[in-house]
Amino acid sequence: MDHQTYLHELEKNVSIIRQLCSDLSDEQARVKPQENKWSILEVINHLADEEKDDFRTRLDITLHDPDGEWPPIDPQGWARDRQYNQRSLGESLQRFERERRYSMQWLKGLRDPRWESGYIHPRIGELRAGDILAAWLAHDYLHIRQLAGLRVTILQTEVAPFHTRYATP
Repeated sequence: MDHQTYLHELEKNVSIIRQLCSDLSDEQARVKPQENKWSILEVINHLADEEKDDFRTRLDITLHDPDGEWPPIDPQGWARDRQYNQRSLGESLQRFERERRYSMQWLKGLRDPRWESGYIHPRIGELRAGDILAAWLAHDYLHIRQLAGLRVTILQTEVAPFHTRYATP
């Protein structure tokens, strides 16, 4: 595993995520394709919280205290309870970028990380530190795809009486 490449990708994704959110108002960023789906604001705040409370924290425990307990996470509950969709897009992006910068400093500061170090997850089984790093990057990519889809949804709500059927059903 070339973890340096993955660190570069995590760093690069910040600008991709920012570009996918550029030129949107807070109202546009609150648009949901369906009531049970997330808006852009909810995705960005989710990314910020996952950065701090999930991936960085859990990777640290796996590397340095594999017998320790992972703190619980509740992404759906956080979106509701922390009122992600009521926040400012600009401030939310800044928070995500700040947390990612902190993560990158921490990741780059690791000395001889043991990527094979494992944590026994009660549902998934063994997760090695390298698995968590790979999942962190995959998580970014999945939400980048989601943000692109949300941009299409926003476009579709704004172009009436025109439509986007030529490009997408």
